[in-house]
Amino acid sequence: MTKRRQVSYQWRLREVTAGLFNASDLEPLLADRGINLSSVQVWRLVTGTPERLSLPVLAALCDIFEVTPAQLIATRAENIPPRKAASGGDGVPDLNALRPRRARLRPEP
Repeated sequence: MTKRRQVSYQWRLREVTAGLFNASDLEPLLADRGINLSSVQVWRLVTGTPERLSLPVLAALCDIFEVTPAQLIATRAENIPPRKAASGGDGVPDLNALRPRRARLRPEP
């Protein structure tokens, strides 16, 4: 059986933009490197965590802030513990013991 792994990442653009306080300041720097993004796209890039990122944009950001991709994107991978299979009686409750008894109605004497 192969082990399953969960992979996650952390976008660290805010941490590497030491002297850059506004997303609008980044737009002309990207344009100088041939990356033409709208102000909304640049704002999302700075304030959020992108799910997809083109390599030219990544290369331009690394050039602008003089960092490596590893400094910009911190990755982590960890093993997922295997699921425990249900066994014949270990840990499985008896549902009949948990059901309430049926009420019997008797006529009044």
